[in-house]
Amino acid sequence: MALQNHPPSPIGSGSGSGSLDHHLAAHDPSPLRSAPVESVYSHSSYSDSVDSTAASSVDDVQPQQQPHRPLRPGVYVPTLCFFSAGTEELDRATIATHAVRLARAGVAGLATQGSNGEAVHLTPRERQTVTSVTRQALNDAGFGRMPIIVGCGAQSTRETIALCHDAAVAGGDYALVLPPAYYKPFLPPAALHQFFLDVAAASPLPLLIYNYPAAVAGTDLDSDAIIALAAHPNIVGCKLTCGNTGKLARIAAATHAVTPAPTSSSFCPTSPVSTSTSTSDSTSTSASTSNPDPDSDSEPGFMVLAGSADFTLPMLVARGSGVICGLANVAPRACVEILALHAAGHHAKAADLQALVARADWAAIQGGIVGTKSALCSFWGYGGVGRRPLLEPTGEERERWRVAFEEVVGVERAFGG
Repeated sequence: MALQNHPPSPIGSGSGSGSLDHHLAAHDPSPLRSAPVESVYSHSSYSDSVDSTAASSVDDVQPQQQPHRPLRPGVYVPTLCFFSAGTEELDRATIATHAVRLARAGVAGLATQGSNGEAVHLTPRERQTVTSVTRQALNDAGFGRMPIIVGCGAQSTRETIALCHDAAVAGGDYALVLPPAYYKPFLPPAALHQFFLDVAAASPLPLLIYNYPAAVAGTDLDSDAIIALAAHPNIVGCKLTCGNTGKLARIAAATHAVTPAPTSSSFCPTSPVSTSTSTSDSTSTSASTSNPDPDSDSEPGFMVLAGSADFTLPMLVARGSGVICGLANVAPRACVEILALHAAGHHAKAADLQALVARADWAAIQGGIVGTKSALCSFWGYGGVGRRPLLEPTGEERERWRVAFEEVVGVERAFGG
């Protein structure tokens, strides 16, 4: 179902979260999809009455019909944003080069405008430019079918919808949406429920719910809330950066989440965590695992994604769909290989690699954008620094991050990175 090629259907009868909750209470737990709920932000009325920050005013972003790019189980990378030294202008060449490097590592897709992408440091025009440059780079490198998820969170329903429209114009395929939290004391569960319904009803892109309590004043959507929202036909997945594998398991079971397909491809049984392993001795199964059946246009099902590389394997055990992880900016092949090993039945090796990746992910969590960009500079020769007020790391700090990421980079290089 190519949802992003068609606006959501007109909203049916019912009012607010109550009608949907009533429907779900009597609903058979088989695939959770119900009729849309009425919203004042229908696609047509939004288009007629709301001026988007859209790219019609952006010289280098032109609206165009996008092909349908289904989400597939696997590793998704929330890409970093890069700036020119001294000017802090967007470094388009590095944005493009980085995107292609990740695609060639076998990831299933990319995500722009997230916390790793410094979306809060960008103007609306720059946000669109980053997504547009990423899309064009993938197309030019032969990855035209790779989907791009775009962060579209904002504090009002109206602006969130506008960002979804902007993302579609810039070449995005899916919108990743955080719950609003600035007025948290006045946003009970019913208000957040209605927020997602309104955005889903008006967005030209399918939505993924983003549960990241640390980014939204501690707001933590529980499994009941996400399962209820999964019934909306334009909500197609969720990202759980809360790290709660029990929540992930409940959502995956209730929504019949799509999972990576088992594979019997030619995995070489050389230890994947040995940094001395040569490239030729570490043949990966990742291509068939992270993006199964890449030529199919059909939607695989609801996507339940972990939000951090350090619980990739627990996510797989809980029958999740994949992971969106910042560590993959530095070591995408190592992250992909956990899924490949698990799918091929090499569970002990997958656990060994997960432990190594978890150590590196702790460095990425502690260092954030500053540490991750520093690691890219140390090992791959590019990355630069974040926009102010983020400070450039000192020499001592750069050495700290180099040492912290050294182990996982050794494995990444053994896998051909």
